[in-house]
Amino acid sequence: MIPWHDLPPLTALRAFSAYAETGTIVAAAEALGVSHAAVSQQLRALEAHLGLPLLARAGRAMTLTPEGELLAGALAGGFGEIARMVERLTGAEAERPLRLTTTPSFAAGWLMPRIADFRDRHPDVDVVIDPSAALQPLGPGSYDIALRYGSGLWPGCVAHRLVDSGLVVVAAPGLVGASPVDSVADLAGFPWMQELGTSEASDFLIAHGVAQTARRGMVSLPGNMMIDAARDGLAVAVIARAFVAADIAAGRLRVLYADDRQKGYFLVTPEGVLRPPARAFARWARRQAAGAGPQTAEA
Repeated sequence: MIPWHDLPPLTALRAFSAYAETGTIVAAAEALGVSHAAVSQQLRALEAHLGLPLLARAGRAMTLTPEGELLAGALAGGFGEIARMVERLTGAEAERPLRLTTTPSFAAGWLMPRIADFRDRHPDVDVVIDPSAALQPLGPGSYDIALRYGSGLWPGCVAHRLVDSGLVVVAAPGLVGASPVDSVADLAGFPWMQELGTSEASDFLIAHGVAQTARRGMVSLPGNMMIDAARDGLAVAVIARAFVAADIAAGRLRVLYADDRQKGYFLVTPEGVLRPPARAFARWARRQAAGAGPQTAEA
């Protein structure tokens, strides 16, 4: 039997799960339709009930403790199953289009050249693509699938690697010439670009202190526009090698620095059973990445 009397209040569990999913008090409050203060109060109440620190606080910044990560994973699975069952019982999921979230560069460089094939194979599936660099939550009532760059480790999610690709610093030869580049610091005098928002290159830029040392400033813009600007010789850019491989081979862009850590683009789904449109897209994307031939259009 479930020890009902020992469980924390549902409102506190909902507030914590919403915070773990969205990453901020503000976003959690908006998702729940309550005030910021109410979310903060519920988080502290949950910690008091459990007698455990679930959040590590440093000024205004908060991160999940190891105990918090464990609880967040369990709640994501539990609440996700509840929401999916409610949708199934009420028929609400049948009316919802397939919602995908990915970065602008991946949307332009990988997804859009292929999406017509998915549409032809699954004409009954309506698709909404959000080409945003923001890390969006996955689950019922939100996004079904994310196409994300990283190492494949996202709590409460299942990740399947689609594209292996390290990061490269590139620029048009007309901008940087042919002189050797020994380190990223050698490029501080050039204008720089990064993808708007939280991008694939964020960790790289922070690790190398580019934002602090770039003497001619940093311009942030959508990923597809950034590639065009790099080709035109307007600035140095950091991007996944996969999206500029043809430009590098043709000599339109020169590789100035390569970060060959084992990262890439992943198809990311919430844990549990996927809706039929999401299952169809996941199977299609994996076959596209593997270069498979014809496939059936079954859901």
